Amino acid sequence: MPKPYTPKVITANALLEGDVIYLAADDRWVRALKDAEIFTDEAVAQVRLLDAQSRAAEAVGVYLADMEPTKDGPRPVHFREEFRAKGPSNHVHGKQEHA
Repeated sequence: MPKPYTPKVITANALLEGDVIYLAADDRWVRALKDAEIFTDEAVAQVRLLDAQSRAAEAVGVYLADMEPTKDGPRPVHFREEFRAKGPSNHVHGKQEHA
């Protein structure tokens, strides 16, 4: 029996700045995980992923990341995505500066 589909977001790194970015429902890349589109349909997620991967002038390392839907937006299921959502770990700057 196949494993049930886990909701996901599309994430990548911004080509010029290197920031972690997420694809929003309106096709914009956003830096806040709460603004990311969450995919509960695997087929839709795959189509959107292919489109996002074709935008090489904007983002690199585009992939689907497992999330849990919450009333406040997507919440990472894995530590790696939680770590990425918080921003750089070497200094308090970027996303951590505003937390």
